[in-house]
Amino acid sequence: MYAPGQPIAQLAYYGLYALQHRGQESAGIAVSNGQTILVYKDMGLVSQVFDEKSLSTLNGHVGVAHVRYATTGASAWENAQPTLGPTRFPSGIPPTSRLHPASAGERTGGVWADDDYKSAPISEFRQPPGREFRQRPGRPRASGEPATPSGTVALAHNGNLTNTAELMAEVRALSGEDLAGELGRGSSTDTAVLTALFGCTEAPSLMDAALSILPRLEGAFSLTFMDETHLYAARDRHGFRPLVLGRIDGGWVVASETAALDIVGAEVEREVEPGEFLVIGEGGIESHMWAEPRRAGCVFEYVYLARPDTTIAGRSVNSSRLEMGRILAQEHPVDADLVIATPSSGTPAAIGYAQGSGIPYGQGLVKNAYVGRTFIAPTQLQRQRGIRLKLNPMKEVIEGKRLVVVDDSIVRGNTQRALVAMLREAGAAEVHVRISSPPVTWPCFFGIDFPTRGELIANSMDVEGIREAIGADTLGYISLDGMVRATRQNRGDLCTACFTGKYPIDVASVAASSGSDILGELAYAEAEASKEFGVDGAHARASTPARVGSDKALEER
Repeated sequence: MYAPGQPIAQLAYYGLYALQHRGQESAGIAVSNGQTILVYKDMGLVSQVFDEKSLSTLNGHVGVAHVRYATTGASAWENAQPTLGPTRFPSGIPPTSRLHPASAGERTGGVWADDDYKSAPISEFRQPPGREFRQRPGRPRASGEPATPSGTVALAHNGNLTNTAELMAEVRALSGEDLAGELGRGSSTDTAVLTALFGCTEAPSLMDAALSILPRLEGAFSLTFMDETHLYAARDRHGFRPLVLGRIDGGWVVASETAALDIVGAEVEREVEPGEFLVIGEGGIESHMWAEPRRAGCVFEYVYLARPDTTIAGRSVNSSRLEMGRILAQEHPVDADLVIATPSSGTPAAIGYAQGSGIPYGQGLVKNAYVGRTFIAPTQLQRQRGIRLKLNPMKEVIEGKRLVVVDDSIVRGNTQRALVAMLREAGAAEVHVRISSPPVTWPCFFGIDFPTRGELIANSMDVEGIREAIGADTLGYISLDGMVRATRQNRGDLCTACFTGKYPIDVASVAASSGSDILGELAYAEAEASKEFGVDGAHARASTPARVGSDKALEER
């Protein structure tokens, strides 16, 4: 957020509250007053990390904020975001930028416009009690050494880089074994590696460093980052994760979802385009296209991840889920008395199913609003306990009824197995499960913590096997074409790899680092499809890849 005169920390807090569904392990806010960046972060929910006292210390005109669930790196304080690190260049933008003040030789708003050495501002890094320290970015200048102004970068990242090992090798080559910043403090995330790469890159400014680094990043990333004076935002060339730009009184806001803009009172301006880099400052916004867009937006954002009141690529998420339910009713009809949802992510699709089938919709399950998303919980034990804590059947509603239970996805099967058992115990006569996404058969490498193929129930069982495993009377999944049709997006503009194995970029190296032989598994799946369906049939089977590597949270299901 860049908004001089606005209460940046308080607005960031509200924005994080609106995005709490995207991560529940840690939360953090970084704010700059033009001279100093202060970061406050800790483990826990937004409401647990921040209070009026902590927010009152975060004063400034520019800030970035983040909520996290782990896809790379452990769920630990060291991996919380925003990250902070020193740079080898001053804060501010280069004279070549149209946002640069036309006052050569003067320092305006923290921007160095001449070649004289000026002491870098001290940036503070606020940690939980007992672990607080200050960091002076840069390094001391030896006698006779040329002037080396330095600044600071604070960064927030949504997504997952797939070439982290190569980037880490580059960091070590540039900085040696003596790692600074987040890596030196014990972080093990791709975000820390990216922050370190910004820090050790020789460039006139953070803007120049970003334009040099962004083309070398592979995988999924929606970034917001800042130095002492300016806000920056970037999106990967495929646009895997959403990123939107909004206008607020006196400034600008960049967020993962339009719902966050609504909460802070910002007017939606547009999406940040895939392959776009934004520089935001006193003079307005400067846009750079650092890569040609090759759209592959995550279809699971429409199915589950995003809030229903969010709009992605011009399409309401709620409308998409309602349409998925209506299509699901057409594809998998059943005689029943009542349609209920697995709340709350399954609710819009359940309403759509009721509309499409003519079966009444009712509330058969009560959700404990104070229990987080069990998919995003980092351990299996926590997930299993979370399911029972989270949902409770309403016996007077479901007793003696033939139920259609609509959910958004099945990953491991734990939620549905426990849910069907609870509904039968509460007196349901029949339980028919309907899923508003196809079977999840492949892992995600782009920011969703889907497990390895061995943990995916649809990888080892067909639909009938899954039905038997979860104890349902019938089970029906929406078709891939039906799901895509509900989003109103072109099929080629979406990533459906978790359903099809057709990854839009090369994932072999990152899969190997996680112990997965993805190429071997893809080749085996294609061979099996060829034997079962014939050569032409291999292209028709949803779980069979047509190509691999041509370019490169959720409920515990």
